Amino acid sequence: METYIQVTTTTEDESEAQAIARAVVEKRLAACAQVIGPITSTYWWQGKVETAQEWLCAIKSRAALYKELERAIQAIHPYKEPEIIATPIVKGSEGYLAWMDEITK
Repeated sequence: METYIQVTTTTEDESEAQAIARAVVEKRLAACAQVIGPITSTYWWQGKVETAQEWLCAIKSRAALYKELERAIQAIHPYKEPEIIATPIVKGSEGYLAWMDEITK
């Protein structure tokens, strides 16, 4: 069975998240990407705690495509060090997972 993942990244504004979502889907590195937000993120950056409004991009893909997907996100992401995290999809409906196989590279 293929291993599936959800990759998340955050951006400063909605248009950046939409651009990432569209690019990875057009390149068939992802079957689907949702943009969620705004959200509030709190994190350490350059020695202090920051709080910022961001947009979350949730990308559904296959584990075999992770490295290429990561490179595609980094190529267009505006952050110096973007959050790019992959989480395994442990279960999913057979039809949805089959669709993911069909749609991605």
